[in-house]
Amino acid sequence: MSNIPTVDGIPVVRLTASEQTNLRDADTKTLDTAHDAIGPAPSRLWLRMSAIWWRSLQYIGMSLHFRAPVRPCSPNFTKTIPSTISKSKGEFTLQFYTPAGYETASKTGERFPAVVNFHGGGFTLGSGTDDARFARFVLEQCNAVFISVDYRLSPEKPYPVAVDDAADALLYLIRFAPDLHIDPFKLATSGFSAGGNLAITSTLRLADHIKSLDPSHQRVPEHRIRAIATWYPVTDYTKARAAKRAASVRPDQTLPATLTSLFDASYLRPGSLKLNSPYLSPSKASDEELAAAIPEMVIFYTCEWDMLLQEGEEFAKRLGREPINRDVRYKMIPGVPHAWDKSPDPIRVAQNSEELYQECCGYLKEAFERV
Repeated sequence: MSNIPTVDGIPVVRLTASEQTNLRDADTKTLDTAHDAIGPAPSRLWLRMSAIWWRSLQYIGMSLHFRAPVRPCSPNFTKTIPSTISKSKGEFTLQFYTPAGYETASKTGERFPAVVNFHGGGFTLGSGTDDARFARFVLEQCNAVFISVDYRLSPEKPYPVAVDDAADALLYLIRFAPDLHIDPFKLATSGFSAGGNLAITSTLRLADHIKSLDPSHQRVPEHRIRAIATWYPVTDYTKARAAKRAASVRPDQTLPATLTSLFDASYLRPGSLKLNSPYLSPSKASDEELAAAIPEMVIFYTCEWDMLLQEGEEFAKRLGREPINRDVRYKMIPGVPHAWDKSPDPIRVAQNSEELYQECCGYLKEAFERV
């Protein structure tokens, strides 16, 4: 496996010696607002130009990633749907990957479990097809429909648009489950990095949205989310990035400040935005909020060399304790950086990635099969 850290297929540079030295003085105070995290906001034009540059690099990296055998599958069809929850009106796309037997479901009446997936990329990069390798295991092992969400990206659409789109995707699939041959009582969310955050926060946002509706006018059909599968998610924006790097066992393998600064400046708007919002930092949600929205099973993966390891591990443990008391299947993957499974190696897939995808899908299948 390559020693070069990557983010969603993009090779990133190591820290310089001076940068590693500076980490020893990292500020560990709690951040209150977006301004505390990013300082004076860069111009939106600069952010857009930077995002376009990094998106082009990511496209090259993911193209190489997809060339490694076995080649990942392609979506069977897509649906572009209107946003209904977000104040920023628009559209976004759902990528549908379907299992064997789906084509004849209209005749057989079969209904399939569904895994609703959110890609990574710091809420700034990426697309709904990035997790196609994981999709293959969901189709084959869970016999489930895999729906990957092309939520709207920052800086064009900063927080909370991505969270709103994520909840909107769930709402759409619940409402149109019969037409899509989906069993609304066998749903799960999944996601990687920023998408891992959305796999969690989408359930919180959806629960709150449903509570806000007048049931006499906008009844949401009965449904059940059985599990969350979250891979190396960001769960706490109130901790400074420098402090997170300093806490890593391999700071040189963490994502560079150039990239994380772009992510944060793009997504965290406006400067007065409170970073302890549960839709942004799910670890800051109350026990009551988590107990009301988090499904019975939570499948949680972190990476040993990731700056997000500590916060992810702490949050996973909290979800498994009273009073939340969820069935948490937690694993720290040793000796790998953030998004190691998206390595841009055209010769072979990232070490242990397929074994862990298979393990995760075994847990999802177990969740779907529970009474």
